[in-house]
Amino acid sequence: MSRPHIIIIGAGGHCHSCIDVIEQDGRFEIAGIVDKVPDKEPGGLLGYPLLGCDEDMALLRQQYKYAFVGVGQIRNVAVRLKLFNRLNELGYLLPTIVSPRAYVSGHAEIGSGSIVMHNAVVNANALIGAGCILNSSSLVEHDAVVGDYTHVSTGAVVNGAARIGNCCFIGSGATVVQGVDLPDGFFVKAGSLVRPAGDCSRGNAL
Repeated sequence: MSRPHIIIIGAGGHCHSCIDVIEQDGRFEIAGIVDKVPDKEPGGLLGYPLLGCDEDMALLRQQYKYAFVGVGQIRNVAVRLKLFNRLNELGYLLPTIVSPRAYVSGHAEIGSGSIVMHNAVVNANALIGAGCILNSSSLVEHDAVVGDYTHVSTGAVVNGAARIGNCCFIGSGATVVQGVDLPDGFFVKAGSLVRPAGDCSRGNAL
């Protein structure tokens, strides 16, 4: 039985990692890449053709049902959020992608359009929103909540019952202490230890 085709939006570095995880996940056949600049990578990206630019997404919807946002997020979620909104408006289906090298508890929930990358762990009763990036070797512990369009970077730890708002960024190697509640748009520097409000080691807000 043939696998459904999927297109990836964005041809930057994060797209490379998304391609690898989608390949390993094995549920979809990557049809190609859509990028803001269509001739950015002449000849394609990691062997996949460039199908067009952002303006072609409406036309491509006539051929492809599934899409995935391959644009990364560091300081600003605006580009990713704009792409998600546009894809939803056009009626694309945005699947959840989980690496076979990750562990996701059967008692956890992950929203549409999110990706769980290699060696990441999502433990029991964790709730991950839509459009999230759980990057390589990240850990979201039991009963934690990660809001929509939040990026938990490589090696970062979100401990039990912590609550991360929408559109947040948790930097590489950062640790969010159990029970911490972070508001929407919160930015945590790489390597930070985020304690409850009032502690001087808390990260910096956007």
